[in-house]
Amino acid sequence: MAKTVENGFERTSQFGSEQSLPEFVIAGRRSSSVILLVPPIQNSTTSIPTTAMNIHVNANTLKYISLITLTLQNAILGLSMRYARTRPGDIFISSTAVLMAELVKLVTCLILVFNEEGKDAQKFVRTLHKTIIANPLDTLKVCVPSLVYIVQNNLLYVSASHLDAATYQVTYQLKILTTAMFAVIILRRRLIQTQWGALVLLIAGVVMVQLAQTVDETKVGGKAQKSGPEQNRLLGLWAALGACFLSGFAGIYFEKILKGADISVWMRNVQLSLLSIPFGVITCFVNDGRQIMKDGFFLGYDLFIWYLIFLQAGGGLIVAVVVKYADNILKGFATSLAIVISCIASIYIFDFKLTLSFAGGAGLVIASIFLYGYAPKKSGTTNSTTTATQKSQALLEAEENLLPRV
Repeated sequence: MAKTVENGFERTSQFGSEQSLPEFVIAGRRSSSVILLVPPIQNSTTSIPTTAMNIHVNANTLKYISLITLTLQNAILGLSMRYARTRPGDIFISSTAVLMAELVKLVTCLILVFNEEGKDAQKFVRTLHKTIIANPLDTLKVCVPSLVYIVQNNLLYVSASHLDAATYQVTYQLKILTTAMFAVIILRRRLIQTQWGALVLLIAGVVMVQLAQTVDETKVGGKAQKSGPEQNRLLGLWAALGACFLSGFAGIYFEKILKGADISVWMRNVQLSLLSIPFGVITCFVNDGRQIMKDGFFLGYDLFIWYLIFLQAGGGLIVAVVVKYADNILKGFATSLAIVISCIASIYIFDFKLTLSFAGGAGLVIASIFLYGYAPKKSGTTNSTTTATQKSQALLEAEENLLPRV
């Protein structure tokens, strides 16, 4: 219903649904007539709830996708690395796989940056020049995490070579401890009491897992794996601890030095990969130069190794996109499910012996993950406590600010 007001008198007229714009005829002779059109009010009560419901459904869908993606990434990568390092046949050189993963990641991120720039080649080149070449100081800052992540990824392969997938998965959760430690030292952050308790549980759980495996190995007589390289559990443990240490340091360093820069996550990873590749080449020829010259760079490569390389490179990029839709509780579920999946899969794939001590230690680690991510709600106006809690929550996101490298 629309209303036409002429000379102060109200006249009503109803328009059919076929007319998009109604035509008005001024009946009076006076030129001072005023015509006011009030558009008909449409019933929009159903559109707002429907839109809100769609947004809610989409958010829930993204959360479930995040849960599945994070769980599979955490579980499958550890299992795949372990299988690749212990299967029969020629064992590939792990430093070459790390280098190839960086190359794959660089190409992928360049394609994503090109897409961000509207698939305009000139704009793409200008952006690369402006970000990398014209801003050398910012690029040089990325050298530290680039070197750290190359060393970390090589250590993770060493750990996967000497620790079963379940023990590797549990032990690598010590990166929570190292991240918290560097946050307290470098960023002067304060942890709440529940987080300190979670770190204690984490240490106790990892110790129980390692002791369980040591006792089991002693009972068996310390026999090595039937296939693959000789197993050295102590070397694998130290490699995992070193990887956790470097992971915590790199995450906090990135947050302190590079956070706040107006650079997309894909461009940041272009910088990281560009600087990681030279370090990767040096690592290959320093550690494995003789073997590479003798047997070739691609020794032991087959479809499974290429799958592992793409999983290591692309999996981290996928997680980086998905992780922003996951809260701390969901991340805890994903990590916990990954540990459970790794344990079950190791029993059937690697003849892993699940003991009561291992199960108890893994349970403590899972509990510590949830407890560390738990943020109690405070009633009242305790601003300092709220700020400390918010900062401590950001601790968990220190590594997600930088794409997961493994």
